Amino acid sequence: MAYNFTTMQFEWDPKKDLANQKKHGIGFEEVKELFLSDDDYLERFDEAHSFVEERFIAIGPIRRGIVVVVYCERVDDSLRIISARWATESEKDLYRRYMEQ
Repeated sequence: MAYNFTTMQFEWDPKKDLANQKKHGIGFEEVKELFLSDDDYLERFDEAHSFVEERFIAIGPIRRGIVVVVYCERVDDSLRIISARWATESEKDLYRRYMEQ
């Protein structure tokens, strides 16, 4: 489910972003595109990692491909990006099946 995040602020830990870029070849600035575009994406509640804060997993398209982004929404209308990576083949299939519905 896509939301309109055009008025929302994005935040992340710069050190985590750098580590994410080195590990996965994609930065948090780039994956903002997932939330700012008009494209729909699959969103799931990340129950396994939501004991401190409610986390969500989004799977959807950006210009370079299909990504998986873990994030949480803050009360001050900001979205904190926790991690991002390229989707696996099974995650791409899951996203495609979601879009076919």
